[in-house]
Amino acid sequence: QVQLVESGGGLVQAGGSLRLSCVASGRTISTLAMGWFRQAPGKEREFVAGISWSDSSTYYADSVQGRGTISRDNAKNAAYLQMTSLQPEDTAVYYCAGGVWLHNARIRSYAGYNYWGQGTQVTVSS
Repeated sequence: QVQLVESGGGLVQAGGSLRLSCVASGRTISTLAMGWFRQAPGKEREFVAGISWSDSSTYYADSVQGRGTISRDNAKNAAYLQMTSLQPEDTAVYYCAGGVWLHNARIRSYAGYNYWGQGTQVTVSS
């Protein structure tokens, strides 16, 4: 059974930073594209960032471009999302996702992912 477990969320003031972690168990992430999505109250889940399994190319939503950095450590079976200059509009539940052999062209798509974590709450106060 594959599990993705997120951690690192919490309450942070506007302008602050957070580093979210996602640790996988049950299979290697080396053939998983890893993505971060978020869902704010009353809104649909949206893509935040993704990283390829094949060449570690990274992809970002326009809303986090320049403020977010996604990375992966296959040896630790983990992926990370570093977020800086956080704003109240970044408040959401952040989900880690893994897509098996997911093509780079589909990394931004919710539908491409096979595995999902339970989410970690990020709250940014103004």
